[in-house]
Amino acid sequence: MRTLKEISIEISSDWKKPYFGAVPYIEAMRDLHSINDNYYEDSGRSVVMYFLANAGTWRGDVARRVKSELKTLGA
Repeated sequence: MRTLKEISIEISSDWKKPYFGAVPYIEAMRDLHSINDNYYEDSGRSVVMYFLANAGTWRGDVARRVKSELKTLGA
């Protein structure tokens, strides 16, 4: 299982111009190991869920795979 940091690095390398609403959550995931960690007052789980809510414009094979992985983590 990958860390949220590893996942956020992959997101950044694939999604060259991310939707502005997703950027803070991509950056927050860089500071998290798992959904059980906290980013200031937010849980890792909420960071992932907010990212997914703002990642609708990210498309392609990598996007589908990573979103699926994140949904599995947040379930």
